Amino acid sequence: MTIPDHHLTQGERRIRSFHPHWKRLVVPFIALVLIAVAAGAGLYLVPGDWEYAFYARLAVGVIALLLLTVWSFVPYLQWKNTGYVLTSHRFTISTGVLNKSTDEIPMTKVNTVSSDQTFVERLFGCGTLTVESAGDRGQIVLRDIPHIQEVRTDLFRLVEDASDGDDDER
Repeated sequence: MTIPDHHLTQGERRIRSFHPHWKRLVVPFIALVLIAVAAGAGLYLVPGDWEYAFYARLAVGVIALLLLTVWSFVPYLQWKNTGYVLTSHRFTISTGVLNKSTDEIPMTKVNTVSSDQTFVERLFGCGTLTVESAGDRGQIVLRDIPHIQEVRTDLFRLVEDASDGDDDER
């Protein structure tokens, strides 16, 4: 979920495109495994000679499918359809599976860039990025940003270049 090249303005270049950190998918993956194991056990434990065995197995399958959809598939779609794009002129945040929401912060409007990391986030190399802009949204807090220090450094460098009026190609 990035900005296509034909949507970039003249002289604008893509610096970085990324999704939230993969750690957001750990709980949905564990749910997927547990639901699959539970469904398999449920199917195995239904007696084959029982007159309602077909309906019991169908019920186990439907319940497993519903749980997989809610606890694994939807979180994966949310992760996959959340995208961040850092260009030389703006920082774009796109979210949404069925409905799409896009926020764009021009580099000239960014006032402050900061990052926070817990110990576990430092081990994973991710963190929380806070971008304060002069726009009507004010402060935007973005959690689970991968390579947080590199993103913060790139964003800070672009903000400095925008405030200096620089737009040099690196």
